[in-house]
Amino acid sequence: MTVHTVIGAGVAGLAVATELVNRRQKVQIIDCAGPPGPHNCSWWAGGMLAPWCERENSELTVQQMGRESIAWWSRYTNVTQAGTLVVARTRDLPDLKRFAQRTTGFRELKQADIEQLEPDLHGFSTGLYFAEEGHLEPRQALQDLWQTLQQAGVTFHLGTPAQEFAQKSLRWSGRVFDCRGLAARDRLPGLRGVKGEMLHIRCPDIRLSRPVRLLHPRIPLYIVPRGEGIYMLGATMIENESQDHMSVRSMLELLSAAYALNPAFAAADILEIGVELRPAFADNLPRIRCEEGVIFVNGLYRHGYLLAPALARQAADLALTHSKAEMIHADID
Repeated sequence: MTVHTVIGAGVAGLAVATELVNRRQKVQIIDCAGPPGPHNCSWWAGGMLAPWCERENSELTVQQMGRESIAWWSRYTNVTQAGTLVVARTRDLPDLKRFAQRTTGFRELKQADIEQLEPDLHGFSTGLYFAEEGHLEPRQALQDLWQTLQQAGVTFHLGTPAQEFAQKSLRWSGRVFDCRGLAARDRLPGLRGVKGEMLHIRCPDIRLSRPVRLLHPRIPLYIVPRGEGIYMLGATMIENESQDHMSVRSMLELLSAAYALNPAFAAADILEIGVELRPAFADNLPRIRCEEGVIFVNGLYRHGYLLAPALARQAADLALTHSKAEMIHADID
């Protein structure tokens, strides 16, 4: 029987495997580092399914393809579809105006509207509400996909060195999908790492129901509720491939921006500091590339959870029907 091989158990690899299983294909997954965990950049993601907001600094293609993400993820994990709120302090209202000019799918809010949506936000005279957007908990989503694949009979090969399984996979019966992220730079020239930094904090005194984006001249902050008073803070996109530590500047700016959102965040506990390297190409758009029988799915940049469903569908279409319709940057040998 034909068995397809997926290399990499991050969000891209698990999504590709899930899409293949949905089409009644036999699948095996190989990852040299083991099950999803801190070694995956997708472990440290915000989990925002925000195609309309992301249009502010990305191509229209990202918005169009990201719109299927909420329905796709809702089949496998809990998705909260409470929208996204974008706000700015008075001095930064020109940035909010520019954000509105670059995006669609929102309605403008006045101060009373904002306080009705989020009673713990005060002092914002205007905002943008993207009602159709959602968010998920990335680590739970990875675990839920993993369990779904286990129940579907997918075989997992863990701890195998990357070079060894890359060579062996070319002799297996089905198609090979390389979803290794930055580890695939040996086969994908131009792939680079973009440093992202995040904090998990606990502040029971503040209750937010949806992701909030605070526009800021230096570091536009996003804060995502995780439940039980826990929040994820993120924002940075640094052209630096150092993955060891968060910089002092990033820490100060993240916390300062959170304080600007609500001064009560000054009393928050810092639970976790995370640093990740997101795989990206020069234009920050993903690629599906087929070379020597291997289909590479890579370069999701900051859009891992948003674009993984669309990329997985396209990769499966390419492998099973040779269709390249609506494909993002398909490079086929």
